[in-house]
Amino acid sequence: MTLRQLEMFLAVARAKSFTAGAEKLRLSQPTVSEQITELERELGVRLFDRAARTVTMTEAGRLLHGHAARVATTLTDARRTLDELKGLVRGALAIGASTTPGTYVVPAVVAAFRERHPGVQVSLQTANSRVIQERVRANAVDLGVIGGHVVHGQERCIAAGFLDELLLIVPPDHAWANRGELAVKDLFRVPLLMREAGSATRQLTERTLRAAGVKFSVAMELDHVEMIKQAVLAGLGIAFVSVHAIRAEVATGRLRTLRINGVPLLRHFHVIHHEARTLTPSGSAFVALLAGMRPATVPGDNPAVRRRPAERGPAAGT
Repeated sequence: MTLRQLEMFLAVARAKSFTAGAEKLRLSQPTVSEQITELERELGVRLFDRAARTVTMTEAGRLLHGHAARVATTLTDARRTLDELKGLVRGALAIGASTTPGTYVVPAVVAAFRERHPGVQVSLQTANSRVIQERVRANAVDLGVIGGHVVHGQERCIAAGFLDELLLIVPPDHAWANRGELAVKDLFRVPLLMREAGSATRQLTERTLRAAGVKFSVAMELDHVEMIKQAVLAGLGIAFVSVHAIRAEVATGRLRTLRINGVPLLRHFHVIHHEARTLTPSGSAFVALLAGMRPATVPGDNPAVRRRPAERGPAAGT
């Protein structure tokens, strides 16, 4: 018994004619008759009593009709659901994001996405980059949004989003508060507040400073950028953080930012996806929204003088 045979059976039953049923399906009458006969042979019962100009269902035919109608309804509903999924009328999307994009970037993208596609249920999980990569590989999320990233096993980078920059932040009463830019030598042996192991912001900071020959020490480890900012405001040290994380504090004068002359700390936010999974229409729509975001700036920042990021080596970005 095939779905196509059931479709033919229903068409003949409704039209009470092999010829009219075949016309509705745009098939030849002999083809429909042959398939119904094959179905009857397989089931071991007659489904129709044939007369000269009409057919009527037998008792077996009437019993089959109820089941066949339910199958047809289920298939129609399935097709409608899949069409709605393709049209983003319904669906679900699970996003994992590392701390910086997950806190300061992705929520705005989720809001824009939900406004456009209110029928799609979106969930957002945040953790450091290492954890998000593990969740992508474990199929726990559909997409991962992290900073500059080197693809590992079972991962596929499907989009390089907008540019991010790490800036050195200091409190407004710090000796460097009004300098705007430092020389590399100014950072020698300066204690820095750092994110925890597994944070790609930390990886980018350490890799870039070491490549520039900067010898620094870690004054304290903290596991969230908000804790880093509060520690800087409390005078516990200085730190490199994403421009996306400090726009409000810089705008109100609570924090000051500095760049290091000749040492850009730049990256892109990347979207990663399990290489064995098919990207859903909702996932594709979300990636397109994220890729269309503009880079963040801070007051007084001139994007025209920014250097392009050179993302090499291990992952870089929470």
